[in-house]
Amino acid sequence: MISYITGTIRNLTREPGRAVVIAGGVGYEISLPTYVYQSLANDGIREGSDVELEIYYHVTERQPKPMLVGFRHPTEKQFFEQLIQVEGIGPAKAASALVFPVSTIASAIETEDLGSLQRLPGIGSRAAQKIVATLRGKVAATALLQDAGISEQGQKSPTASDARSEAIEALVTLGYRPTEAQEKIDDVIRRTPDVADDLQELMREVFKAQVSAQE
Repeated sequence: MISYITGTIRNLTREPGRAVVIAGGVGYEISLPTYVYQSLANDGIREGSDVELEIYYHVTERQPKPMLVGFRHPTEKQFFEQLIQVEGIGPAKAASALVFPVSTIASAIETEDLGSLQRLPGIGSRAAQKIVATLRGKVAATALLQDAGISEQGQKSPTASDARSEAIEALVTLGYRPTEAQEKIDDVIRRTPDVADDLQELMREVFKAQVSAQE
């Protein structure tokens, strides 16, 4: 199974989002969600550029031709894997639906913003309801993480001090003032000290508090 590719882009198209990446003398055709293609374009990555992609590899007896979906960060791939757990949403539909950053979509899920979810290609009212019913409460950390720069933090096992610092940094990246970010994280640690060394749980608790304050 292929889970990661680094190589040179031979072909890159926007519609449909697709890249052919040459790695080890072999050309791999990789589907790219719209927001992944746009991220590459924004960074000036084009044909002839080197690229690194996290890969979701899909093949079944009913679909023997392998499908590779590319992402720039592990958190994006993780969100995609959660999304395809929703009944009726397979890899192809999920890939075409991701026209916004995963943090934006995750935020819509956590706030039950069905209108925003229905703006995703191929996602109607019923599908949006299923997405919320299946994933609400499971993607809060993704909703608060900026898609570039801090996605890899979920791969670490930080100490309590590291987790606190990284959580504060994440909130600042999202637009909070440093003092405000520190107060929010410290408040979570006071209320739920058992999550002090877990970055994802810290972010999830901040998000829960934020949603409760809006209700």
